[in-house]
Amino acid sequence: MNNVEGMNNTDSLTLTSIDSITLDVVDPEAAVRFYADAFGLQDQVRTRASDAPTTGFRGFTMSLVVAQPADVHALFDSAVAAGATVLKPVEKSLWGVGGVVQAPDGAIWNLATSTKKDTRPASKQFDSIVLLLGAEDVPATKRFYVDRGLGVAKSFGSYVDFATPGSPIGLGLYKRRALAKSAGVAPEGSGSHRLQVNGDAGSFTDPDGFEWGTSTAATE
Repeated sequence: MNNVEGMNNTDSLTLTSIDSITLDVVDPEAAVRFYADAFGLQDQVRTRASDAPTTGFRGFTMSLVVAQPADVHALFDSAVAAGATVLKPVEKSLWGVGGVVQAPDGAIWNLATSTKKDTRPASKQFDSIVLLLGAEDVPATKRFYVDRGLGVAKSFGSYVDFATPGSPIGLGLYKRRALAKSAGVAPEGSGSHRLQVNGDAGSFTDPDGFEWGTSTAATE
């Protein structure tokens, strides 16, 4: 999906932070309501009207990482009540507790915690937001982002977690097929990713066709 050979470097700014994502949606007002009602997200998720052709898996997932299982359930139930589709019900695994939903606009959201026991009443608060991009060639895409200034916090096999201290949204890479499997969807997909990542390094396109734009903070 959206494979590009030549990268669009409009400047040589160093990438250190992501302040928001922009989702291309059919109905921006409905999408804004969904994210506010389901997750309490406002500044972190922006929308713009688009009918760009897209089919199947769009190659990325968003994660809300929370403190305990009760919070996973609270966000999961809130998302479903707001109109999300269940892709994976909340369940325990070796790494923790999580569930996956698909927003009405098509974006996939993973709600997860590494903790298996509750220590307080349920809350819809989350500790972090993480964008995972599906890469066809993880080492090549990793080099691309390292060359743009990102440090690597963790890297093993087909997974990379970049170091983005102070960034409102974290960034990781995962082998596209493995990312689709973890989300509970088929890996096939074509057309637009319907996603723009807004960071502090100007506009460019990565090796897997993900578009980046300039964040609000970088223009102030």
